[in-house]
Amino acid sequence: MIYFTDALLDSLIKEDVPYIDLTSTVLEIGDKKGIIEFRVRENGVVACTEEASKILQKLDVSVRQCVASGTFVSEGTVILSGEGKAQALHMAWKVCLNILEYCCGIATHAKKLVDKVNRIDSNIAVVATRKSFPGTKELIMKAALAGGVLPHRLGLSETVLIFKQHLCFLDEVKSFAGMIPVLKRKCHEKKIIVEVESIEEARELAILGVDGIQFDKVSCEDLTEYVKMMRKINAHITLIAAGGININNIEQYAGTGVDVIATSSLFHGKPLDIGAKMNMDRTGQVG
Repeated sequence: MIYFTDALLDSLIKEDVPYIDLTSTVLEIGDKKGIIEFRVRENGVVACTEEASKILQKLDVSVRQCVASGTFVSEGTVILSGEGKAQALHMAWKVCLNILEYCCGIATHAKKLVDKVNRIDSNIAVVATRKSFPGTKELIMKAALAGGVLPHRLGLSETVLIFKQHLCFLDEVKSFAGMIPVLKRKCHEKKIIVEVESIEEARELAILGVDGIQFDKVSCEDLTEYVKMMRKINAHITLIAAGGININNIEQYAGTGVDVIATSSLFHGKPLDIGAKMNMDRTGQVG
């Protein structure tokens, strides 16, 4: 579960409806009562229906049906529906549809990545990097979780992950070597992980006692050999593959023997095809 503030959900509504729904107003249909249904047009994993349902409720639309995030559904399934006045339904329509299509698309892509890795080695963790479109983190991380992918790191505050952009201020690995015991004392509950681009760096750091190595943009062939070398130095070191990993090559990376695969490719998966249908409630019994 990820907590979504009312302010965030309100901002999504306000972005699409800054003042009024002009079309419904001039057509004079705003007070007519109706039903809206969001139906998937292809198989996929549901994500963020709960947030879409809260948007419906904020606009005084009563939720009739809401399929939980993380549920795999077949083509034709209604994942969210509600009833209310036509103007409210139109105010909610695109806001909810955009959330559902993009988030269900991410969740579906995430599940495909996890399924591919599990076929090779179910002990490997697939994690999502923080290379995502700014301002979308809450929604896309909930979508990733719905598809079975955990976050690699949600921000700079929670992990110790050292890049060459850090080491350039420390005279590279040479000066960093003496800092490792100090870092471990300062961050007892954290792993000290360093990203590398070469086996020479990886070997030196493993000997120095870092807890994990993140290999960036290393080919599967080379990485397989690197993993074997690292295990001989430290059988318990955490090994992470990152950089350019996607749906087309993730199985190959899963076969290298790493512990973790970090990828941002799930954030670029195509939106799930979802249709929104409205009907007037001719009985007048809404809410």
